[in-house]
Amino acid sequence: MDDFYSRSGPAYSEVPDIVHFSSVDIDQARSVLNRFYYPVAVGTPEGAEGFGLGVEVIQLGPLTVGQISFAGPVSLVVAELDAYHVSMPTTGRMQARHAGHEVVAGPSTGVVFGPGNPVYTMHDANSAELAVKIERDALEQELAGLLGRPVRGPIDLPPAIDLSGGLGHSWSRLVRLMRDELEHTESLIYQPLIAEQLRSSVLSGLLLSVPHRYHDELTGPVGAGPPRAIRRVVDAIHDEPEKPFTVADLAAIAGMSVRSLQEGFRRHIGCTPMAYLQSVRLLRAHETLRRADPLRMTVAAVAHRWGFAHLGRFASAYRTRFGEAPSDTLRRCG
Repeated sequence: MDDFYSRSGPAYSEVPDIVHFSSVDIDQARSVLNRFYYPVAVGTPEGAEGFGLGVEVIQLGPLTVGQISFAGPVSLVVAELDAYHVSMPTTGRMQARHAGHEVVAGPSTGVVFGPGNPVYTMHDANSAELAVKIERDALEQELAGLLGRPVRGPIDLPPAIDLSGGLGHSWSRLVRLMRDELEHTESLIYQPLIAEQLRSSVLSGLLLSVPHRYHDELTGPVGAGPPRAIRRVVDAIHDEPEKPFTVADLAAIAGMSVRSLQEGFRRHIGCTPMAYLQSVRLLRAHETLRRADPLRMTVAAVAHRWGFAHLGRFASAYRTRFGEAPSDTLRRCG
């Protein structure tokens, strides 16, 4: 039986697109893979029976994470890849050929593809994998933001990633966290601040987990940003604390890498840029609650006005900072 279920979150600039799909029809399977991944030729070995494809996928802007399962043996051929891609088998094996490399991947080894070359993969019957697609521009811009300078792509990622331990295993757990959100109709992934941070973490985590020609620069010692540049960021935060800043946005304001910004804040301010942003937001929320009419204003409205996407976390941070619940401030001071 074929089944297709799609769900999108509330409307904002980057709405997660979530799809659950299963089919025994090759044409339908090809259509779904084309939609979320690449134009692909789907085939089965001669005499093979039991074709079936299952896809559970979440797409957040330039990042796509899917759980793909194969009932029977399947070959996939992409004429030319236009993105970065990592396949991590969770059950069974896959064989891959790409850019002159041949890799046999399983639960302890993932296969990595880069843009500009054809891809051939063969998947065992009763196998499954996590398939991560990252649009080329997004990963290269993430790297440029971390380094604080332009990069010339494509990034030369290795053909395989070790998932048995270390950074590769840690990165795979982060990807699984995003995949697990497929099971929840009410998820923090629908909040733009959380979604953006999670997406950036997946991209940055991959860059930190595998060797490439920028890796030493990315992980080596970093100097602190100068006080004047840090002041520009502080001023921007105070001017618009409700704006959905990411750490990359703040680094761009400073004109430096994310790592230099973080070190500059640690040295000159004594906390991270995002912790400072939250502190300013809490102060603005506190001031608003003190002046608000409790008959006309709600805690949720104040929280959302000052950039807090999750009401429970806002209330917890507020109580830690001011020693009382935000609702108490509203009732007492209104």
